[in-house]
Amino acid sequence: MNSTITETLGNVDHPRVQDHCEEDVMSSVGISSLSDEILLCILNYVPVCDLLLNVARVCRKLRVLCQDKTLLTHVCLSEEYTASDLSFRHVLKQLASQVQSLSLSGCYWLSGSTMEHLARCRAIKRLDLTGCRLTSLRLSRLLESLSCLNSLAFDVAPGFNSAQLSSEAVDLLSRLSELRQTLLTPSYGVVPCCSQLRRLALQFDIPDVTREGIGVCCQLMVGQSSVPHYQQLEEFSAKLAPGEVNQTLLLLYLAVFSVHVPERLRVFLVSIPGPNPAHWPAATPLAHCLGNHSSLEALQLPRSWWDSMSLERALRGNSPKHLSFSRCPALWTQVFRSLLEGGVRDAARLVSLNLSATSHSLYPESSGIRGGEEQLGARTMSRLVSVCSKLQHVNLMHRHYHHENTPGLDGEPHLCASLSRLQHVRSLALPACALSDGCSSRHSTAHTSPSSSLLRGLRKAPRVGLQAYKPSESEPSLPRDSTSGLAQLLSGCPLLETLELIGPGFISTLPRLEPCTRACIEPRGMCAWARCVGDSHVAALQVLPRLRRLTLAGLPGIHKGTGLIPVAKHCPNLQALSLANLGCLKTMNYTASLMDTLRLCTQLQELRLEQPYLSANASFFEALSCCSRLKRLCIISRSGTFDPVATETFVARCPSLCVCHIFMGGTLVACRTLQKVLIDRYSAARPALSVVIFPLQHEDLALVIRDTPLTLLDKITLFQSRVAQTPLLAPW
Repeated sequence: MNSTITETLGNVDHPRVQDHCEEDVMSSVGISSLSDEILLCILNYVPVCDLLLNVARVCRKLRVLCQDKTLLTHVCLSEEYTASDLSFRHVLKQLASQVQSLSLSGCYWLSGSTMEHLARCRAIKRLDLTGCRLTSLRLSRLLESLSCLNSLAFDVAPGFNSAQLSSEAVDLLSRLSELRQTLLTPSYGVVPCCSQLRRLALQFDIPDVTREGIGVCCQLMVGQSSVPHYQQLEEFSAKLAPGEVNQTLLLLYLAVFSVHVPERLRVFLVSIPGPNPAHWPAATPLAHCLGNHSSLEALQLPRSWWDSMSLERALRGNSPKHLSFSRCPALWTQVFRSLLEGGVRDAARLVSLNLSATSHSLYPESSGIRGGEEQLGARTMSRLVSVCSKLQHVNLMHRHYHHENTPGLDGEPHLCASLSRLQHVRSLALPACALSDGCSSRHSTAHTSPSSSLLRGLRKAPRVGLQAYKPSESEPSLPRDSTSGLAQLLSGCPLLETLELIGPGFISTLPRLEPCTRACIEPRGMCAWARCVGDSHVAALQVLPRLRRLTLAGLPGIHKGTGLIPVAKHCPNLQALSLANLGCLKTMNYTASLMDTLRLCTQLQELRLEQPYLSANASFFEALSCCSRLKRLCIISRSGTFDPVATETFVARCPSLCVCHIFMGGTLVACRTLQKVLIDRYSAARPALSVVIFPLQHEDLALVIRDTPLTLLDKITLFQSRVAQTPLLAPW
């Protein structure tokens, strides 16, 4: 819209040109015939920077409407990637008298001096500066001017010193009711100054070692003035990146819980990655407190903090809205028992449920089925859907459901048929095998026949070349790929906006909350039911008119990728697409269908593509150029190749592109050269431009990832599920 308005109006500041433009626009478009209420509804969809810098210049009527308080009271500038420091300063000047809630989250490109212009907005009550450049001195000066502030979000970067805060700033912090800190260095931040906090959200992203290889020390000055106290706390959430330092620091923040658990606590969310979360001694008292107060709304804990008895005690008499027990197989039985057998006061209030398991790269060769605790029972899920009918977000990633092999199934409906009764569901993450209507006996026998380790060791090695085929009377000629179960699910969930289908054993090369792995080999014993999910299942997704985000990962049954084309045709709102490890990993067979799909994705804003042996040549980038609204691109390909000239041409054709991360093959010199060319040529017109081009197998890849802005890593670069996760449970 920015370029269109600028080209049309030209020198609109001249009085004669402005009057002439006003007459033409009013007569041709018919704006004068629309009421102010309708125009305000339309303008509400226009980004604020365009609204104040361009639309307001069209005519007098629009200039007045663009200053309406309904448009400028709550403002989000998080993805204004094309706005420079100067543009932001002009916008802040016009917002100064009206804005009450302002988010600059992820504006990593803005200079520190631009942050000081926020002092103009003296009426602001909520301010989000996550990812912005903010020192302790600038924060102090800013807080001195914002006397109405009661909610703050910012990063605690290396060098932050709370002792540099002025007395006026400390006084304002003592009145804050909401605080979110992203910790990039061991520190309490400003938490000890905030004695009236009701909501506290922490994100720990501290590496265990520095760039120089020196271990990070996590010893804090624990004095009377430094220990945080949570007398009024109602909501606590913490999300950790991998690392021992992050876990140690979290326990320091939680130390006060050992002495006193806040009586008003109703939200407690802690997400710790890895197999061995640190022990927390106050976990049991917390369970008693939550059970006694009967006000619990959201709960997430590491698997080792509670046992089934503690969980039962915490949920008893409560009516939670959000429950997340990812990676907690020992607690899943108790979760179902509490929800289905009256262990909670009102299970119908549950809105978000996360029961995802842990990803595994390899499965036992003798079985395509994981342990019983990771199996989804059709009968149990059917009862759960009946009781929790208002669920909107469900995550069952890395679990297993085998329609023909579920004990006690006895003709019960497919899992998808049960989930189809969730008419309010908006985001859903499912294991691939849950979509299959069953597999042939040939597939199931090949992957589920029992065999001892001794017999496997004596088994005759398969002959190289074509294997002899011995037909069986009871064996179907082809695996069943019927989509009847999936069709029931899709027909019953018309509001579905986010869908994630993850194959068993899938591990990204660049995961967000798992130790990085370079092993991208295809699992030999992969679930046979997951192999039956193919192109026809993907094509069935075309009936989702509201689909905005689609993730397909670890699906070996995808051969030609033809199912992607109808999805692109019939899902006009698709804005984010993530494809990873589809089909065989020894070659890429769906290149042609992928390019046809990209030519149809005119509304796509975000693309993440992770596939070995990808050839990003001129034809690929020409098809990708059809995604003219693309903002973020991440390509990860082991043994992949890219064309530097085609890459540069693509960036030129997509003016909205501001994030281009490519991790493929090639030499370090070639990658660095292309990266420098793109930054030098386009950074002036795109202030937020982030270009990272680096060999995937290079030993310094971890350092490159560390230097990338955290907001970009979370948005697209690092693979992670977005369904029923901690950020969703504690919105800001």
